[in-house]
This record gives sequence, C-alpha cells and structure tokens, in this order.
Amino acid sequence: MTAPTTFAAPRTDDASTAAPAEAPAPPPASPGPGRSEVRTEDGLRLNVTVRGREDAPLTVLLAHCWAADEHDWQYQVHDLLVRYGHDVRVITWDHRGHGHSDPSPERDCTIAQLARDLGRVVDAFAPEGPLLIAGHSIGGMTMTALPAERPDLVGRLRGLLFVSTSAGGLDRVTLGLPAATAAVTRSRIPLALSARARLLSRRRRRTAPVTERKIVERFVFGEPQRPRDIGLLVDQLINCPPATMSGFYREFMVHARTDQLPAFDDVPTTVLVGTRDLLTPPEHARRIATGIRGARILIAPQAGHMLPLERPALVTRELCALIDGALDDGALGAR
Repeated sequence: MTAPTTFAAPRTDDASTAAPAEAPAPPPASPGPGRSEVRTEDGLRLNVTVRGREDAPLTVLLAHCWAADEHDWQYQVHDLLVRYGHDVRVITWDHRGHGHSDPSPERDCTIAQLARDLGRVVDAFAPEGPLLIAGHSIGGMTMTALPAERPDLVGRLRGLLFVSTSAGGLDRVTLGLPAATAAVTRSRIPLALSARARLLSRRRRRTAPVTERKIVERFVFGEPQRPRDIGLLVDQLINCPPATMSGFYREFMVHARTDQLPAFDDVPTTVLVGTRDLLTPPEHARRIATGIRGARILIAPQAGHMLPLERPALVTRELCALIDGALDDGALGAR
C-alpha cells in the first residue's frame, strides 16, 4: 500500500485505501427525464440535465472536463441519486462547444465565458438557495473564475470539490516528458486532434480512432485502465468540435487565477488529484489547496487525470462528505 502523502499546509489525506477501481453501473445516458436547455448571454444553447425537486435544500452542480461532456460525472450522478434520491438537486450540463451544446466560436472559448455560462445555468435552475459545485479539469478552472465573473454566487457556496484541475501555470506542464520536448508536444496534441476533426468525418474517426486512443491511454489515464472508460473519452473527443480543441488550449496557456482563490476562504473545500496526472499534476492541486483557507487535499496513487472515471468511489465519497456537511443543521445558513 502506498504510504500517506502529507504536506505542511494545507491538511492532506491519503487516498490509497479509498480509491477502488471498480465502479457501479452508469445510469442510462441522456436524453431522459430532466433534459433541458439554457441560452448563454451570446445566444448559444447549452444542454442541461436537472435531477431532484425544485425545493431541495441544496443544489449540486457538476462541471465536466475539457473535450468531454456531462457524462464525465456519470458514476457520481448514479451514486447521488441512490444516496439522496430527489432530496438534493443535481445539475449537469455540457459546456459550450461540448456534447449536445452548441458549438462556440473559437474566440469565445474562454474560462471566463464558461463561468458566465455556469451562472446562467444557476440563474435558470437554482436562482435561490445554497450551492455546492464540483469541477473536473476545465470545470474546476471555471470555478476559479467565479469570483471575478459571478461574485454574487460566492456567498451561496456551501462546498467546493476541485478534481484534477489547475488555477494557472499550465504553460509549464511537461506531460511527463523531457523539458526540451515538452512545449512542442504539449501544443501538438490539441492541434493534432483539432486538425483531425477538421479533415476527417466523425464516422471516419470512429472507425479508426487510433490517434485519439493513443493520446487518451498515454497522457490522460493512469492505472488501471478500463476499456469502457477509455472508450467513453475517445468518443467524447471525436464529438468535440475543432474550435473547442484549439480555442480552449490557447486559453489554458494564459489561465492564471490563483489570486482569486482566497474568495473561497472557509468554504468547505476538497481538492483531488492523481499521482499520475500529467495534464494537471499534483503541484497544481497543492497550489489550489494552499490558496483556500481550510482546504484539504487528497492524492490518489497511480490515478491519472480522469478521476471521476478512474476513481469513482473516491470522488463520490468526497462529494457526499461535502453534501452531508452542507445538509447538517445550520450549515445552510449565511456564511
């Protein structure tokens, strides 16, 4: 068993005993009950799925990762429905340029815009009451933009879960490669996927997704790798528009919001990362946890970037711990 990983600050726990590889069967895919949509400020249609009653005491929003869609959280949605039924409102959506949402012009593929989109989802489906937000990868980056883009939501927060994400410095990520070649390889991967999306039909790429699968297996997942999860992400990549690939990649290179993190001080916060996350390595998780007073960090041995799929039990456990804390008597009052 891997020894616990500890840091002087913030508080850290070991995830080695709480990250089983097995996952529950996912729920039926959308469309289905709760399928809806919302319009962004610039007129794009966002695909949204809402589960739970309107008067639920807490709304949980799950923001997915780059080049994926709302099914990034499929295991957690299943687990939350089993545990809470409709007594907690759970909202997932496809970011602009992802999944069933409208494609976005490349110039509007920005993290600030995603934060404003998240705000539109809240305004439409949870205009009042306490909020708990979990964000994976670009979903977590979206959370870091809320203090600047939607400061009115910060006071409603009762919990935050940052999963395999970053507050900045992605232009220095090496992907586990030698420093001399890292910058070139880092830029070529999204550009290669974008070029394939422009030049080849989705049917052609589904027939022979060699490039997509190699990238996913080499750079995105840790160990163990389940074929069903690899296949899900490969299919999501194939469905991702080229502007989404190239536009958000350029945004990542200038993303810098560490200075926004203190706005979340004393909001119950957990930060999760895998030891083999090559896209948002553990030092990025430490930076987030250090930047939010009272945050805790857990590191999953051998896991890669796709923790909601790779370590579903761990992510569900920590999400439920935050939800249970928010539901405790007095926890839903004003901060």
